[in-house]
Amino acid sequence: MSPEEHHAIELLCRVQYGRVATSMRALPFLALARHIVVDGKVVLRMHAGFGYHQACNGSVVSYGADNFNSRDPELWSVQFTGTAQIVEPTTTELELFGPGPHFVDGTVFDPVYMRIDPQFVTVHTLAGNPAPQYQHAL
Repeated sequence: MSPEEHHAIELLCRVQYGRVATSMRALPFLALARHIVVDGKVVLRMHAGFGYHQACNGSVVSYGADNFNSRDPELWSVQFTGTAQIVEPTTTELELFGPGPHFVDGTVFDPVYMRIDPQFVTVHTLAGNPAPQYQHAL
């Protein structure tokens, strides 16, 4: 594993959620997912009720996470790109995920798990960011 891949995994372990991106019926989409890292692979937990996992299974996906909502003066973003496969998590992996939400968009959370074997890993950082100003006009 390259130093950049090690750095990306270390950063990814600092947050719990990210977004998986692929296409469904020729249209791009992003979906929220919980992640853990096991043996250099990214394991995702997402809601099966949307069917997004079916579009991801066997396809190349990108999974990204960041610390953009933190007050850290160095913001970062990581992206892992590779083929996703639906998996049954081990007991240890389930423990690492912790409890899931009770509901997703008003329906009972139905977990599904996918593993991404990253083929491309990128890290981007933004240093010296000013404190966020929440003065957005509506």
